[in-house]
Amino acid sequence: MNSNKPSQGKGNKTGDSANKVSKSPKQQRRNQDRFKPVEEASKQPKRVIKKPNFDKQPTKKEAVPVNQIVTDGERIQKVLARGGVGSRREVERWIAEGRLKINGQIVGLGDRLRQGDYLQLNDRVVNWEKFAIQPTRVLLYHKPTGEVVTRRDPEGRPVVFTQLPKLTTARWISVGRLDINTSGLLLVTNNGELANKLMHPSTEVPREYAVRILGDVSDATLELLKQGVELEDGVAKFDEIHFYGGEGANKWYHVIVSEGRNRLVRRLWESQEVIVSRLMRVRYGPVVLPERLKTCTYYELTDKELDLLFEFAGLERNEPVITEAKVETHRKDSKRR
Repeated sequence: MNSNKPSQGKGNKTGDSANKVSKSPKQQRRNQDRFKPVEEASKQPKRVIKKPNFDKQPTKKEAVPVNQIVTDGERIQKVLARGGVGSRREVERWIAEGRLKINGQIVGLGDRLRQGDYLQLNDRVVNWEKFAIQPTRVLLYHKPTGEVVTRRDPEGRPVVFTQLPKLTTARWISVGRLDINTSGLLLVTNNGELANKLMHPSTEVPREYAVRILGDVSDATLELLKQGVELEDGVAKFDEIHFYGGEGANKWYHVIVSEGRNRLVRRLWESQEVIVSRLMRVRYGPVVLPERLKTCTYYELTDKELDLLFEFAGLERNEPVITEAKVETHRKDSKRR
């Protein structure tokens, strides 16, 4: 019996339909490939289709799982610094003074916090577990003149923290300060350790300011400001001074300092009897104030930008990442007039 011929039985509907509809060569090849053995099909070269890479997202580094951190434990000073309770050095001092207790026992420098531990600071309970699952956030805030970098102001002046999003755990910490008459870049973060590292004098983070002064300044005065001037709290200087133009009585300069002393830029100019009519911080370390970021608005660093900031600060970023941070520019809604 020839198996290639369809049977002529009345009930063979498959044979009837095959005779009625003739398949094209393309359909025949497709059916043959569909029923090829797996081993034979695997030998065939795969067809690769390249697509435009418009939607490619930066690869996210692997973070330490939350369960692993809770199980193995973390050093107390690291957990409390992350939550903004205090810097690592402050927490180490508290430990040395016997002010911290775990489960009723006085804490030592090598002790770690584990799931279920009962932590007390000055006999007051600290809900530390919420700090253990808190990813680091850093905001670039464009501070206007007239706002104060403080939690509360007794004079009722506007404060910068009312312009920032609310945190369910911990609090925002400002990286340095800007006085009420200074505008520009202000970094805020919920990571106390990172903030302390960026502010510490040993890190010598460069801060760049745009300064508008009244009148002309001689080359000898500029050189003196770069060599060093004696102020009431010690010698200070500008690391760099660059002329940025100006017409008439007003001149613009960009200056760089590596210290965070109070009103340092203004006091250096005023020591040479130069009047500063406007002062604006445009850079803090590797972070530059975006040109399109308007006053009273903020921008949140992406995960990749956070990695670069941690690397600049000399810190290892091995924290749990709960959610992907949204990168947006925020501004408080204002009523239309």
